Amino acid sequence: MALQQSQQIFEAIKRSNYPLICVPSGAGADSYASAIGMAKVIEKLKSGGAGSLPDRQAGGSDGKPMIVAADGKAPKNIEFLSGHEQIQPKIENLRRFVIELDASKTKVDELTYEMKEDKLFVYLSPKKGFWNAQDVRTSTSGYKHDLIICIGSPDYESCAHLYSENTDFFFRTPVINIDHTPENEHYGQMNMVDLTASACGEVCHDLIESIEPGLMDEEIATAFLTGMIAKTKSFKTKNVTPKTLQTASKLIAHGAKREHIIQHLYRTRSVATLRVWGRALARLKTDASLHLVWTLLSQQDFLHAGAEEHDLHDVIDELLSTSPHARVVVLLYENSKREIVAIVHVERPLDAIALCAPFNAAGTREEVRLLFANKQIVQVEKELIEHIRKQCSHLISQM
Repeated sequence: MALQQSQQIFEAIKRSNYPLICVPSGAGADSYASAIGMAKVIEKLKSGGAGSLPDRQAGGSDGKPMIVAADGKAPKNIEFLSGHEQIQPKIENLRRFVIELDASKTKVDELTYEMKEDKLFVYLSPKKGFWNAQDVRTSTSGYKHDLIICIGSPDYESCAHLYSENTDFFFRTPVINIDHTPENEHYGQMNMVDLTASACGEVCHDLIESIEPGLMDEEIATAFLTGMIAKTKSFKTKNVTPKTLQTASKLIAHGAKREHIIQHLYRTRSVATLRVWGRALARLKTDASLHLVWTLLSQQDFLHAGAEEHDLHDVIDELLSTSPHARVVVLLYENSKREIVAIVHVERPLDAIALCAPFNAAGTREEVRLLFANKQIVQVEKELIEHIRKQCSHLISQM
């Protein structure tokens, strides 16, 4: 009998030596927290927890997973979750270049190397005699990671540079695709995509409960509940269902620290964060006919507020709550490199990637990030907002 999808996923995880968990560009706290929770699940599986394989042959990493995120480190408001500090911004040392030397005739006495004009020279000194070209072979090793788990990514492209710089790796390695959005393209060899779920944290909970409920502990439950609370704005969004609330109740029963989560997600705003929010709200502009709102922040605004880029994490949510009828929200800001960054968030059925296609959008259909070099923020505002207005007018006329 064929295994169910959830069983296939667990078998793939159990057999893997070094799984890689990918968080896409534009991901929010839900994808990050769910990735942290899944990493803890995998560690527990590999280290003798419920459902583990004590006699398995572990790889060099002892099966410990690695988390990579296209946008880098976790949002500041979920740094209370242990394991967030291990998230990496890119995939490194994916394969090794192997130099094989036949030393049966003469042994190696000394090995040295040096760099000359971006070229590596390796010097081998024999104890006696010499080697020739026939004694040397070169090759590349297999990929370090033997399983990819994408969380909250509707397609490969949403993984941004993680995918574009390692395309062959993604196509040659089994992929588990975990998501809850209708835009998901079911690109994985195994797809756990639940359209009735409110968040990736809910999907991850359901996956574990269906196969190995004994794996759930306080830390894992807290990570998944963090994702759910962040994604649903503390269970206030339209996609919250009775099942969502039931799942949250189960996670709390497993020890999830709801008050701790709420405290860090919503009650620990720094003065700098509040100041930069105030500057963003003071400059809020709207086009009511198109349900469009946008605002701008210069580098001077950051300096006056004593804020940094990571303090912007919840500004989009703040703008949405201030303008509940908005379907398109745009945040333009000047980063420390004097580049202009635009974050564009849309409500369904709009598609952020399609809407901003001419600007090399990176992210998901719900939210993308754009980068403009050698331009002033007012110039970018004019170009981008005019483009969005034209596109929205055209889309609305077709609805």
